[in-house]
Amino acid sequence: MNEKDLVKALQTGDAKAQRFLYERYGGPMMGVCLRYLKNEMDAEEVLINGFMKVYHNVNRFEEKGSFEGWVRRIMVNEALQYLRKKEPLHLAIEKEHIHLASEDATPDSDMSAEEMMEMLHDLPAGYRAVFNLYAIEGYSHKEIGEMLNISEGTSKSQLSKARAMLQRMLAEQGITIDI
Repeated sequence: MNEKDLVKALQTGDAKAQRFLYERYGGPMMGVCLRYLKNEMDAEEVLINGFMKVYHNVNRFEEKGSFEGWVRRIMVNEALQYLRKKEPLHLAIEKEHIHLASEDATPDSDMSAEEMMEMLHDLPAGYRAVFNLYAIEGYSHKEIGEMLNISEGTSKSQLSKARAMLQRMLAEQGITIDI
């Protein structure tokens, strides 16, 4: 079933289309949720709530972009809303916790995706949200500011601090990459 047919079927409330949507996008959208949330149970809750929003609001989809992109944005917004309830997004980090990667660290490509996800989860909620939105989802600092109710400057600052923390974590494992 192509995207256009899927949207039309969803707009009529077709249960098979809902199942197809979940089967097609459930895995990738779970990945989106896991980038923002620290544990799988929270991510599953956000995923389910996100799909419920998709089902209830599919008539609002305007075909200006891809349907998958629209679904992804709903998942990101759901994850951010969940984070606002569960974790403060504006955690202050003391300067002594932020160090750049050491010069004697060497490149290493053996890091698994799970290890990188673990490092992302170790970031404070605000830093993690900004890093994900900017580096992974591709939003601008202006868009991030609007989504998180922070200034563009705060978005840039939190991204910089997130990158520095990730570089420090990587350096501790002997890995140097430019984040």
